[in-house]
Amino acid sequence: MQTDQQGLAVTAENGEAVAHFDAAVIDYLGFGHEPVEHVKRALAADPGFPLALVLRGSFYLMLGVPAVAPKALTCLAGAEAAATTPREKGHVAALGAWCDGDLAGALRAWEAILVDHPTDLLAIRLAHSLYFDLGDSRNLRDSVARVLPAWDEGRPGYGYVLGMHAFGLEECDNYEGAEAAGRRAVEIDPSDIWSVHAVTHVMEMQGRQREGIDWLAGLEDHWTTCNFFAHHVWWHRALYHLELGEHDAALALYDARVRDDFSEIVYDMIDAASLLWRLELYGVDVGARWGEIADKSEARIGDHLDPFSDAHFMMGLAGDGRTGAIDAMLASMRRYAAANDVTVAPVMRDVGINACAALAAFRGGEHDLAVALLMPLRYALQRIGGSHAQRDLFAQTLIAAALKIGRFPLARALTAERSALKPNSPRSWTLYAHALDGLGDTAGANAARDKAEALLAN
Repeated sequence: MQTDQQGLAVTAENGEAVAHFDAAVIDYLGFGHEPVEHVKRALAADPGFPLALVLRGSFYLMLGVPAVAPKALTCLAGAEAAATTPREKGHVAALGAWCDGDLAGALRAWEAILVDHPTDLLAIRLAHSLYFDLGDSRNLRDSVARVLPAWDEGRPGYGYVLGMHAFGLEECDNYEGAEAAGRRAVEIDPSDIWSVHAVTHVMEMQGRQREGIDWLAGLEDHWTTCNFFAHHVWWHRALYHLELGEHDAALALYDARVRDDFSEIVYDMIDAASLLWRLELYGVDVGARWGEIADKSEARIGDHLDPFSDAHFMMGLAGDGRTGAIDAMLASMRRYAAANDVTVAPVMRDVGINACAALAAFRGGEHDLAVALLMPLRYALQRIGGSHAQRDLFAQTLIAAALKIGRFPLARALTAERSALKPNSPRSWTLYAHALDGLGDTAGANAARDKAEALLAN
């Protein structure tokens, strides 16, 4: 037996393997470039290291590529044979459930570990990731809150735990607490991009666009050691520019930062598709940019990693007008939902299929259908996963559809609601003005436009 950086017992042949495992966990939480390499080195030092095998299997599953699923199962088998402690066996159970698509079962296993071992950094982070995928904002917050008393600044990884708590607080609308925790984590380590991201979300939700741009600009030099997640933070900066009416800056960020390498990583494709969709909602001509996203999305039609990813693949297909592929994807989603009953399938049945159909309808000019499909889903969309900021795309799409078909009373109601939630959003007040214009309320529309212009002038 050895001990890891948290002082927890691990089954490993030597300290070299454990040191590489510890480095892999830290690099994983920091979105570094080397976590996979560190796992390889850990397994080179001890091929039967159970927790290193669990982490390697987890990395395969994170790719969201069905073709590599057998590799995750091989890791699972090796870890199962080598695990000796209850904690290790809990991680094996979590990986096994995840391999089966039982995300809820994986979360139960990690939470059971954390009751007895609140400093298990790997369990904390893996649970955090899956709660995000499930849109479970309360557990995103509370899972970290349950273990936080066991942590202090003298423990390796404390800043990362604080940053995860910050993000959970933000997703539960505790913006003051989220910003304080996130800023402290960034003070500890300015390269902690997840914590930078948590504060970025706070500023997005509070309409602090110029402050958000300055926040990111002041920290961007620290991202050189970060992996693909840096693209997502640039995506957030593009959203700030969109709110400020700086469409050219947002499109330039798409080309130079968000989509500079035409990545096939699922998370990069999600950012690219959602930014193009938003640009078009703002009236920006994105040219031929949909084509390469559509090509990659069409290759993922049958993957069904989760409904959130499927929705963004659908944006790619719809954005490029690929009606045959759209029909094929909806049919594949229906088959998957009917043939499975694991965590993702019920969400697919209840929310995902109609959300994707609504996106296709909107882009195809069937705005009545888009409204009919999206209205019943408004308070269920959280189940597909992602953040408030990411899911706002559906709210904006619904408003745009209502405006296009002249359903101005509905548009007024939706934009009034959005302006109440985001009173510092110029976009919200501009949309409210459009709805009031349609109703002939010139005075109200002018007042809303004045509000938007005042926000832009600050």
